[in-house]
Amino acid sequence: MLEAKYKKIKHAIKSKILEGLINPHEKISSESELMKKFSVSRHTVRLAIGELVNEGWLYREQGAGTFCADRANIESNKRTNKTQKNIAIVTTFISEYIFPSIIRGAESYLSENGYHVSIFNTHNEYEKERQILTTLLTGNYDGVIIEPTNSASANPNLNYYLQLENMNKPFVMINAVYDELEPISFMLDDVQGGFLQTEHLIQLGHQNIVCMHKTDDSQGQKRLKGYIKAHRKYNVPIDPKNIVTYNTLDEMTKPVEELEKILSRKINCPTGLVGYNDQLILNVMQIIRDKDLSVPKDISVVGYDDSPLAELSEVKFTSVKHPKSQLGLDAAKAIVKMVENQQPGKIIDIKSITYVPELNIRQSTSNFKSGLIIS
Repeated sequence: MLEAKYKKIKHAIKSKILEGLINPHEKISSESELMKKFSVSRHTVRLAIGELVNEGWLYREQGAGTFCADRANIESNKRTNKTQKNIAIVTTFISEYIFPSIIRGAESYLSENGYHVSIFNTHNEYEKERQILTTLLTGNYDGVIIEPTNSASANPNLNYYLQLENMNKPFVMINAVYDELEPISFMLDDVQGGFLQTEHLIQLGHQNIVCMHKTDDSQGQKRLKGYIKAHRKYNVPIDPKNIVTYNTLDEMTKPVEELEKILSRKINCPTGLVGYNDQLILNVMQIIRDKDLSVPKDISVVGYDDSPLAELSEVKFTSVKHPKSQLGLDAAKAIVKMVENQQPGKIIDIKSITYVPELNIRQSTSNFKSGLIIS
């Protein structure tokens, strides 16, 4: 019981430091205040504080109290005195879809340059992101390549990113950004990508086009913006019922259910569909077949990311190209440059890269009037 109580105090103090709520050299609460707050004995409080002092989180001044240590200097000394450099790669997912290609692109360059690589994934959940950021702040990591979690929403973990900056641990972002932080980033122009998907179908004569986009990530919001932008450019009216949005939690169910309803219309049935990614297109292909519809004769479909999934179905589908390995490589080069040029006052010339999307046209789209496959 005593162990659980003093660990609770330790965790609370460390969390406040990591969130930036207690600054370096700021005095922490007195023993009496901590005793009252946690309903514990003085011995329990002293046990918790003693361990935090020994671990370098706090320091004592005789007659003045206990203060927050300057973790930035401590971590800097650790990194100066060690021979192995470590980079963390954090993505929303690891082993599926385009993420292995991105990770391979980064990992190969980092390994060739003598860096040890640790890989984490958040599953697009804030709590897991917070846990990982805590690990990065307290561990011996020199830099971070990170993909934002739920990037379309206000992030509750921004304090942890600011602490990475305070502790001189550089990071770059991939696929999306937290705009508040204005980080160096590497991502596709998703507005233009969504525009290209839709423009392709409009130019083939399609006027009734469904779009399905995941909107808890900023990529999906931008791709939806591109869909709307293309309709406006070509003066094609949008049926609001053709816009389907979903999030990470219902991505395996809602798009399928909604498309089934849309394709059951007696009139005004769509002839085109653009999807958030290739995984979504693959998921809904079965619904299209169940409705006795043929791709592309009855409905043309366009995916996104040009992943290996685009060639798994019987009809290879058109998709927007994602830089994948090149993006990972460019992010790795940037983080190495940032880590190896951290001298005070030195200006590092590193620029973000926004990749220009292109369509890889395959068999899943055809001219609306003739049914001719465009290849």
